[in-house]
Amino acid sequence: MEIISYVKTVAREGEQLADIAERAGTDAQVPTCPQWRVADLLRHTGSVHRWATGYVAQGLTERAPFPEAPELVGAELLAWFREGHATLVRTLSGTSADAHCWTFLPTAPPSPLAFWARRQAHETTVHRMDAEAALGVPFGAVDPGFAEDGVDELLTGFHARPQSRVRTAEPRVMRVRASDTGAVWTVHLSPEPARTVRGDAHGTDGAEADCTLTGEASWLYSALWNRLPLTGPGVTGDAELARLWADTAGI
Repeated sequence: MEIISYVKTVAREGEQLADIAERAGTDAQVPTCPQWRVADLLRHTGSVHRWATGYVAQGLTERAPFPEAPELVGAELLAWFREGHATLVRTLSGTSADAHCWTFLPTAPPSPLAFWARRQAHETTVHRMDAEAALGVPFGAVDPGFAEDGVDELLTGFHARPQSRVRTAEPRVMRVRASDTGAVWTVHLSPEPARTVRGDAHGTDGAEADCTLTGEASWLYSALWNRLPLTGPGVTGDAELARLWADTAGI
């Protein structure tokens, strides 16, 4: 995806998140994040937006402390969120694609601006889903190509890091297949961080799958980010691996 497409997604999803959160009320519980209320969702996402803005705007080349959110409530908290979101969008829109700053995923795009635009597009979209869960409405549509991109970032980026808790005592293989876009990932699980290979439905490395997850990219996106249950007819083979993911894959 082009950087401008990610930035447009950040802008749209952040506006929707704020509007939905306002309708739900900042004291509403967030079922997809059981320890949170909407106020916690706004504080977290607003802080992430400011954290990302700092790297891009200041060209920081080392990890910076995560900013603490103010103890605001109600309309003041929503205004604080909207202010930080608007600043992030302006920063991403107004920064040169060849700018340099710190990034943190092993499969980050070569352009740090592309990395942060992509990361904040998915961060904001997933948390827009959390706001919808708090309001009690179905998740809004996610473009299949964007959903595929988010699954790829999750599998090849986040869960390739040492921090990932998705581990198995013995080597196992989980295959993820997007039925609408044709994308396939083969996830090798072991006592080490997961190793994900992009490939066709039979696995370019010849690995047979112990568990296969098949569905539209938007369902995979929501389920692998643990916003929908990873169950149903799309899960075949050893369902224990799907349960392992649900239990340990939280970011």
